[in-house]
Amino acid sequence: MGYDGSEPWSGPREGSAAAAVKFLIAGGFGVGKTTMVGAVSEVAPLRTEEYLTVASVGVDDMAGIGEKVTTTVAMDFGRITISPDLVVYLFGTPGQDRFWFMWDDLVLGALGAVVIADTRRLQSSFGAIDFFENRGIPFVVAVNCFDGRLERSIAEVRDALDLDPRVPILMGDLRHRTVSRDVLLCLVDHLMAGYGQVATERATG
Repeated sequence: MGYDGSEPWSGPREGSAAAAVKFLIAGGFGVGKTTMVGAVSEVAPLRTEEYLTVASVGVDDMAGIGEKVTTTVAMDFGRITISPDLVVYLFGTPGQDRFWFMWDDLVLGALGAVVIADTRRLQSSFGAIDFFENRGIPFVVAVNCFDGRLERSIAEVRDALDLDPRVPILMGDLRHRTVSRDVLLCLVDHLMAGYGQVATERATG
């Protein structure tokens, strides 16, 4: 029987095959979800990106991401082996409000999530945070520090997002595999601890 999320996850039983779990990579439009999946996946990620067109003008919020030319219209998919006992399947969600109807399907079977935040547009993370809080799905917040820029402290981000003190926050450039891997390891630790203790705040990368 697979893990149902009712108790802290403690890994597969002795002699069993590696546990396979599903994590969502979520956040607002253009925060770096596709980038994270691509950085950490050990297989060529499945992507459903399309070029932005004039049809998105006035529909998608492009503030702060004027250089973006493509967008995820369904999901991103990747895989990473955390240990011989644990394989994680990653599902990156679309960020635009007009594709949110897909989230209810993507969340089925997910044990946890990473919410990616951009300090230049923290408000774009509110929807994802509310989504997981309302469904009781544990998550960590990864602040994507583009080019290593730390524009806000962890305390400032926690306050701005009004996060529960039990939610871990990590900061780093998610284009780097080691940074994205550390975020996923933090989520695994969060699940194993039962996400009941006050989070340890730390930067990564």
